[in-house]
Amino acid sequence: MKPEFTDAELEAYLDEALDPKRAADLEHLVTEDRELLERLSHINGRRDAGIHTLGEIWRRNQIGVPTIEQMSNHLLGVLSREESDYIMFRLDILKCPFTIAMYKDLSAQRDGDTRQSETRRKKYFNSSAGLLRKKDLPNEE
Repeated sequence: MKPEFTDAELEAYLDEALDPKRAADLEHLVTEDRELLERLSHINGRRDAGIHTLGEIWRRNQIGVPTIEQMSNHLLGVLSREESDYIMFRLDILKCPFTIAMYKDLSAQRDGDTRQSETRRKKYFNSSAGLLRKKDLPNEE
């Protein structure tokens, strides 16, 4: 049974905003399915004529994609439950490539910052550990 594609998915494919797995399925199927190719051509022609759907406008303008600040706060766990749920919806259900890319970039940046901080802390400690003498330490009574 061949997979079915909605017009919204075809529009997302043309915007390069379709989930990579679905895009691969579409690319494979379009070589064999003339009707699917005609639907893609029709949508592309309509867009070239300046006629756009609401969903297409949302995708092109990335309406609803969280800001960097919102995503950072989500990663820190300081967003409200509703805002965090919305971001997870965009990541897990919509599989929004823009949201996923931002999430991965900020996660990698945060992980890199953590590793750099630990390396820096160890370097400082190791460079000063031998310089501390017992008499320099505060008296603990």
